[in-house]
Amino acid sequence: MMELTASLDELTLVSKAILTKLPEGGVVILQGDLAAGKTTLTQNFANLLELDDAVTSPTFSLQQCYGERLFHYDIYNHGLDHFLSLGMLEELEKEGYHLIEWGDDALATLLKSAAIATLIVNISKCDETKRVYRITDA
Repeated sequence: MMELTASLDELTLVSKAILTKLPEGGVVILQGDLAAGKTTLTQNFANLLELDDAVTSPTFSLQQCYGERLFHYDIYNHGLDHFLSLGMLEELEKEGYHLIEWGDDALATLLKSAAIATLIVNISKCDETKRVYRITDA
């Protein structure tokens, strides 16, 4: 496990750590309370990949695609079963980075059994300006 404490100005350190652990792409499960910074981390990650797209939360659309290398999902509203019933597991096999907000241990186990490279990033508030990012392999 890697643990980083970062403010918004230091968020690139977290994105770079993800790239170091998943240099060829894979799935990043983003966990944390409401307003922990899951979408903000995805925005920073898109900037690091030099994507110009405006990154927004895919809460109501389930999936957002940014360029051909970044895919952003949110399974909060419908859950894992709905995600799977829509055939989204096949989406995760595409080349690139797949950041999934509100993924859980069941998703991590499924991805591991499918041999899909996966990291879990658990985000918690340290104070109003900093977050703790715990990065682990699934």
